[in-house]
Amino acid sequence: MTDTVEQDTTKTNSTNHRPSRAQQVAHLRTLKAAALEGGGAARIERQHQAGKLTARERLDLLLDPGTFEELGTLVRHRSSAFGVDGNRPLGDGVITGYGRIDGRPVAVFSQDFTVFGGSLSEPHAEKICRVMDLATRNGMPIIGLNDSGGARIQEGVASLGGYADIFVRNTLASGVVPQISAIMGPCAGGAVYSPAITDFCLMVDGTSYMFVTGPDVIKAVTHEEVTFEDLGGGLVHNATSGVAHFLAASEPECLHLTRQLLGFLPSNNLDDPPVVSTGDSPQRMDRELDTIVPEQPNRPYDMREVIRHIVDNGDFLEVQERWAQNIVTGFARMNGRSVGIVAQQPTVLAGVLDIDSSTKGARFVRFCDCFNIPLVTFVDVPGFLPGVAQEHGGIIRHGAKLLYAYCEATVPKVTVITRKAYGGAYDVMSSQHVRADFNFAWPSAEIAVMGAEGAVDIIFRQELAQAADPVARRQELIAQYEGQFANPYSAAERGYIDDVIEPHETRPRLIAALDVLQNKRDTNPPKKHGNIPL
Repeated sequence: MTDTVEQDTTKTNSTNHRPSRAQQVAHLRTLKAAALEGGGAARIERQHQAGKLTARERLDLLLDPGTFEELGTLVRHRSSAFGVDGNRPLGDGVITGYGRIDGRPVAVFSQDFTVFGGSLSEPHAEKICRVMDLATRNGMPIIGLNDSGGARIQEGVASLGGYADIFVRNTLASGVVPQISAIMGPCAGGAVYSPAITDFCLMVDGTSYMFVTGPDVIKAVTHEEVTFEDLGGGLVHNATSGVAHFLAASEPECLHLTRQLLGFLPSNNLDDPPVVSTGDSPQRMDRELDTIVPEQPNRPYDMREVIRHIVDNGDFLEVQERWAQNIVTGFARMNGRSVGIVAQQPTVLAGVLDIDSSTKGARFVRFCDCFNIPLVTFVDVPGFLPGVAQEHGGIIRHGAKLLYAYCEATVPKVTVITRKAYGGAYDVMSSQHVRADFNFAWPSAEIAVMGAEGAVDIIFRQELAQAADPVARRQELIAQYEGQFANPYSAAERGYIDDVIEPHETRPRLIAALDVLQNKRDTNPPKKHGNIPL
């Protein structure tokens, strides 16, 4: 009996010391309210003064209203070094969870610069890894909003290990779910490699930057003086390095661009891209296309205009618009279905392929192939750019990337040659020989080993040297060569071109081809993975 009474007394005392249910709920609400404050009102005000939104404000603009479900709200860091145990804010500098964009689920993380400068700690990384694992298992795109001062120095190697944990997940998720990085502030040191692995990187002009080593380190090591903006600002990475894919004028525009981009993409590699009713007739023909290519073969024209006349409602989202501008890549819709477009740009270097344009095109082609997005290629290419700098820079290797990407791709591939298709570049640009499904040409197409003038100078070198009037004879031979090769009919006779079409017919012919290819099944030989010439 005594034992029983003592046990009962203990239970009663324990019960009396427990907070009531109302107190428990009040405590939870206090914690949640504290988490919403981030680094506090003063730091939030400094964020706004810098022209930046808070981590939560960004998520509000990115996601459909009322759809965000937060995970890891009550996480705190576990470090005690250098006195940081006295400052353990809830969430530890990153907001993670899931929500919806246009009704489709997405996983998100948003770094909070008001908490430890958004620096990455061990639990900070664990939170990001948690939503990345959730996304990969459940076939959801991953969107990261980066605004961080880098690794949390007070945690040493633990923070570095956290970065590596993220990098592995970026790599394993590659080709499984789309990954989008929006750089909303600083992104430096090891932090830059995660966005570099993801599929698309967006930056904000004037307030975001990326670099491996900052201006101070560069000055100490190389004695070069450079500003943050000139070293790694949005314009630099969009126009010079090619690291970023989009440049926005403001954070709201950046988040809108992210939503727009996602609208062209499937949720994962097993899904098809979303179909949207655009109201643009698949039978529409545009007579302006009949005169868009100049009769003079050396005169430029804007390939973007060709694209806009053909795609649904002229809506074309260009990717890497400012870098390697001699090739155009981007997304559009044909009869409501997403397509990836690759095209030469005759107004820049005559549309020639060089090191940067080959890399840009290859990366885009491989992305589309990962995610079941058909490829439409518009060709007007005079060849690969000659020169010592290109050869020494590895144009052979870089050009092979684009060739490899097209050869490897098993998605529907439809090609239109609008004008020049010379030399090896003809093969590379989604020719029938690299498994394109349908190849069309306009009457203005010229398919040959090289241009007539260069060919005549090589073939008839001795004859021209002995001719009484070499200039007249050269023009005569050029005309003969053009008559035989500077047209699409020799290739059509061999079956390399499926049909020569009038330009205004292009839209309905492309849509008909893409419709018949909807159920295309093509496979590559079993392997662990190929070895693209990086």
